[in-house]
Amino acid sequence: MHQIRFEVNTLKKETHLNRFEIRDSLLAQNTLLNFIAQAVPLFVGLVTIPFIVRGLGIERFGLFSLALVVLGYFTIFDLGLGQATTKFVAETFGKGEITEIPCLVWTAVISQAILGIIGALVLFGITPLLAERILNIPNELIEEAKTTFYLLALSVPAILISASFRGVLEAMQRFDLVNAIKIPTSTSIFLLPLLGLMWGFRLPGIVALIFGTRILALFVFLILAIYLRPELKKWSASFTLFPQLFFFGGCVTIARSVGAILAYSDRFLIGSIFSMSAVAYYTTPFEAVTKLWIIPASFVITLFPAFSYFTGANDNHKINELVSRSLKYILLIQWPITLVIIIFAREILYIWLGMDFAQKSALTLQILALGVLFSSIAHIPSYLFQGIGRPDLTAKFYSLELPIYLGTAWLLIKNFGITGAAVAWTLRAALDVFLLFGASFTLSRGLPRLLLNEKVPSIGFILLIISAMAYGLKIFINDFPIFLQLLIFIIFFALLGYFIWKKLLNIFDRQLILKKL
Repeated sequence: MHQIRFEVNTLKKETHLNRFEIRDSLLAQNTLLNFIAQAVPLFVGLVTIPFIVRGLGIERFGLFSLALVVLGYFTIFDLGLGQATTKFVAETFGKGEITEIPCLVWTAVISQAILGIIGALVLFGITPLLAERILNIPNELIEEAKTTFYLLALSVPAILISASFRGVLEAMQRFDLVNAIKIPTSTSIFLLPLLGLMWGFRLPGIVALIFGTRILALFVFLILAIYLRPELKKWSASFTLFPQLFFFGGCVTIARSVGAILAYSDRFLIGSIFSMSAVAYYTTPFEAVTKLWIIPASFVITLFPAFSYFTGANDNHKINELVSRSLKYILLIQWPITLVIIIFAREILYIWLGMDFAQKSALTLQILALGVLFSSIAHIPSYLFQGIGRPDLTAKFYSLELPIYLGTAWLLIKNFGITGAAVAWTLRAALDVFLLFGASFTLSRGLPRLLLNEKVPSIGFILLIISAMAYGLKIFINDFPIFLQLLIFIIFFALLGYFIWKKLLNIFDRQLILKKL
């Protein structure tokens, strides 16, 4: 298998030409960097949250959590323009129209600034209503809550504008620089509260520290974007680009919004039909197993600008190569983790949360793990559509799935409780895979052939057979002591790893992995 590479000629100075290459090895490196950038904040949060809770107290920590949720909702004012910047800058590289980059970037920045200011003003305006009426905040914390929300409002424009400059770096596959900023910025949400508590700050002071990191991140992204693309020193913008940017960003926003309903509406249905305890028995395994999404996310964050570049270069063959190889890697990485969760769901929940959760949530966890595998696979065509300029397809499919899913979920939850909710969610994820890949095959006739060349269908079938064997083995040794079960499955997965390495990965795959290791 030949290494996939693409070359983009860029102007380093007005009279000098600079060439940089992006190969499979760089895509693999960037995928690993993106995984680390997502995993580090999760680990830091796991370690630091207990200390933050003790330092702030339950009520202030609850207010802090709500404030971050509110900030997350208000970043929807981005309207997908951050991804639009990445897409169109990368596509411009593919077309070789380098001179268009300043106008494109600064148009996006202006749009983000306007939207950020609107978002900030809205949050400023509704803060008294949030603090005094909507949120059940104790009287002694109302003024503190208002100050906190005002500070968060100021950070909205900075976060939105940063997305445009970050998009320039992502388009150039400079995820080393992106994650050098992203990791400390993300972990600061957990580390700065501890620092603020050491200095005797109250909640507004802690939020002010976080606000400062967002401003600093904005300036660093700006400096790096100008350093890598000196032509950005020349300011320019065009109103004619607004429709293109907003159509793409609007479709992305619709897909995100409907996708959020598809992902989280089940817990509201469970709460309305049963009880809050049933919600807890469902939500806890759901939140745990969906953390596996950092695996496909690490791939698609890297692949999205590559898809966009190849679209600009009109190279559909290499797009299909990226899709098929990425799908193979996601299957081979995430499937063993999913299999372990399915086989040892009861034991995992018992060790983590106790017997009560093990009895009531084990089957739910098993079904959801399968659904997360389906949804992880669906990440690839979803971002493929964005890369080739058809984000409307994902939005349309999600809108089609929504009424079907809500009806199915209500019926299954009413009759089978949280197990029914897990089944409905997993069936919806499987439907998503069917629709997205069906559209991918229609848009790209060469994709099925490349999937066959990469042996993706064969790998899926082999993994399905191995899964059945592993589940049967678990049933057979279920009465064995747990340490003996673990020993048997360690040997089983060691042999499986050897089989995957020798039979399911080709020479190019093995060389690439060894090089990165």
